[in-house]
Amino acid sequence: MIESTSPITQEIGLTSEQIALASYHLSTTRDALVELVAGLLPSQWSFRPTTESWSIAENVEHLVLIENRVQAIIRNMENAPEAISGGGQIEMDAIILREVPNRSTKLKAPEPVCPQGRWSGEEALQCFFAGRERTIQLLAAPLLRGRVRPHPLFGLWDGYQWLLAAGLHTERHMEQIREARAHSMFPSATGVATIPSLSNWGLPCAI
Repeated sequence: MIESTSPITQEIGLTSEQIALASYHLSTTRDALVELVAGLLPSQWSFRPTTESWSIAENVEHLVLIENRVQAIIRNMENAPEAISGGGQIEMDAIILREVPNRSTKLKAPEPVCPQGRWSGEEALQCFFAGRERTIQLLAAPLLRGRVRPHPLFGLWDGYQWLLAAGLHTERHMEQIREARAHSMFPSATGVATIPSLSNWGLPCAI
């Protein structure tokens, strides 16, 4: 059976199923992260399970930096080199789905996307939420297939693969946040916690 495609999917080089898959991971991890950290106290945001671990606030700040990086890559895809024909596009999609959220192997983030305490935990969450909305909108960008930029670990990724990985990367860090919250020394919820509103945010999130 011949798969039908709309003019939009033809223009950006994706099937409707691929768009739905990336959109699912981007939107569900966004919502799950907001739920996971809602109402945390400042002491909980800043808690580090070990001296080598990131705090919850630092994890979210890192996610903001990744969103910014992915968006910059997508917006400059017209200047990226063309992918090699028969370069294993579908195989790489499967590798991303399997390996990006997998924390069995610990990875060190490149320095430009390491947290530096730019925002409080709540501010970082607000920046993440706003940035994720922009990332989802980029699923309608042109040239998501056919041009590639190198990932430091996985090799060449096209625009769609960068967007797909963004959602799965969030899942990876949510697991890290869950581990922090389950730690025996995680601060108890005493005091007054504020639950951020998901509307009328307007923080200066630029780096």
